[in-house]
Amino acid sequence: MESVGKLGCSTLELSYSITNNFILNSKDINNTLMTKKLHYFSGLVLSVFVGFHLFNHFWSIFGAEAHIEMMDSFRLVYRNLIIESLLLLAVIIQIFSGIKLMVFKNVLSSFFDQLHHWSGIYLAFFLLIHVSAVIIGRLFLKLDTNFYFGVAGLNTFPFYFFFVPYYLFAIFSFFAHIAAIHRKKMKYHLLGFSPEKQSLLILTFALIYLGCTFWGLTNHFDGVSIPAIFKLNF
Repeated sequence: MESVGKLGCSTLELSYSITNNFILNSKDINNTLMTKKLHYFSGLVLSVFVGFHLFNHFWSIFGAEAHIEMMDSFRLVYRNLIIESLLLLAVIIQIFSGIKLMVFKNVLSSFFDQLHHWSGIYLAFFLLIHVSAVIIGRLFLKLDTNFYFGVAGLNTFPFYFFFVPYYLFAIFSFFAHIAAIHRKKMKYHLLGFSPEKQSLLILTFALIYLGCTFWGLTNHFDGVSIPAIFKLNF
């Protein structure tokens, strides 16, 4: 996300004005419904971006240069003040609305209820840390937050002991959140699969995706040679 230096207080003030009324000051039913709508639509916005972002990471199976080439193509679309402001606003709304919904959540009675709950908590934590890291990298460290910025921790001892599970849980939580929502919303069988089995297939896909993508992000488990400028952070 570029142009973050121009977002500043205006984006934070806008997000605060939206979330304050619905998250901080009221507990009535109408406001809870509005919070759900905010959470849903901000989630849709983020899901579109994350979908392309994860496909970009999957493309690393063809090498670092292939990953960077695809990222540069995607950046032509999203690296501008309007899109990045929308994404940052969606992140803020998603975190605060998720906290509100978590607080007033009913009893978690099923596996997918639990999955929805805990994956949401981890995603909120990850979004807060990850977005902050990208902003710091770009604004203060003046780095291109490209492939090497993202995989430096995955390929550097001893930091990969933190970053491997950090990213594994984040990506799996994204798919888990989708699977839990799908189980709740889907009412029909598809190709002979019940909604529950469809959600389990989403989780299975997540595991396959993780194996392939981490194979790529670690240079086929041989380790990526990190340029010196990115090693400065480690």
